[in-house]
Amino acid sequence: MLASHRPATQTVGILGGMGPAAGADFARLFVQACGERMAQLGIPVHDQAYPEHWLAQVPIPDRTNALGDTRQGAHQPAEPMLQATGRLAALGARAVAIACNTAHAWHGLLQQRFPQLVVLHGVQEVVAGLAARQVRSVGLLATRGAYDAGLYQGELERAGIACCLPTLAEREELMQGIYDGVKAGDYALARGRFGSVALALQQRHGIGTLVMGCTEIPLALEESPALPGLSLVNPSAVLAAALARQAYLVDTVPAAA
Repeated sequence: MLASHRPATQTVGILGGMGPAAGADFARLFVQACGERMAQLGIPVHDQAYPEHWLAQVPIPDRTNALGDTRQGAHQPAEPMLQATGRLAALGARAVAIACNTAHAWHGLLQQRFPQLVVLHGVQEVVAGLAARQVRSVGLLATRGAYDAGLYQGELERAGIACCLPTLAEREELMQGIYDGVKAGDYALARGRFGSVALALQQRHGIGTLVMGCTEIPLALEESPALPGLSLVNPSAVLAAALARQAYLVDTVPAAA
């Protein structure tokens, strides 16, 4: 009897809870990315071929508010993020994805505290993908905290990609869509706010690519049919694919006959 083959995988983790719906959607995207990765590697897709992965859905203080107020205190997300990452490491995770764009402001701290882990940088993964496609300019929808911290702007500039930003009033529309829309369960409101800003960027700058740089935004905007001519980039999907690559770092190994 010929030995069957099973994929050799390593355990990975997802740092979620920012917000919970986005974390749950990231887990869905990761499972989908694993199926695609198995197809690329020629691995038969079945339940046992998926890697062990853990989702840490923990309450983490608001990242945008924290970036605007650097005083020590319970409002800072660093400590719960570190604790959750430590739990993922204790469960055997070898690589971790941060299921929040704005939370990447603390990426360096997490990587420094856990050098044994690969803490993926979602913003860099997105920019690398855009550069590989030779995209020259993008519009950016994000949180106020992500804009103020320059999380995407700096990486895009280093890659030679122009970053077109909403006006201050449009940024407030985005925050309404995130907090009063997705986080409150009003997806119609969110879709309207996000779509309005996206169209304004397209009309003002003539962009063809839009980065949805907050995990809540794709939950509403990807369902909108009113964005003709715009290619939507979902950083969560990009990061999920990167995490799947970490999970399947090697080819198959023989299983017991």
